[in-house]
Amino acid sequence: MKTLILFLAMTAVNFVTKAQDTTGVTITVTVPNVTNNDGAILFGLYDEATFMKAAPIKSAKGEIVDGVAKITFTNIPAGEYGISCVHDANNNQRMDFEENGMPKESFGISNNNMSYGPPMWSDAKFTVGTEDLALEIRL
Repeated sequence: MKTLILFLAMTAVNFVTKAQDTTGVTITVTVPNVTNNDGAILFGLYDEATFMKAAPIKSAKGEIVDGVAKITFTNIPAGEYGISCVHDANNNQRMDFEENGMPKESFGISNNNMSYGPPMWSDAKFTVGTEDLALEIRL
């Protein structure tokens, strides 16, 4: 009987510990087509309320190696998200624009839908469930 109680107690502790370790999924993002290795790629993870309106929920900076940048967002809860990225070639931590408002630096969004004008939430959104995700964004 003592063995059974000990086994059940250890199982309960293991279940609680595992539940605390899995607070969300991992999203791995790769940009495979950076034109040069200057600067870095800046990534932002957004929800609908923040997309193109406010600071990202999470941000990351990816080093460019042989024209490829890769980052990982961890512990992302289920929901709808969008990701944007920009090749910050001059390392000034922001996107640069021409006087007419056109971007000077390459950028991309999740789902790779590039249309004229600023990116739209409906084009960039994707769903996070219970499985880890691997996304590719092209500049």
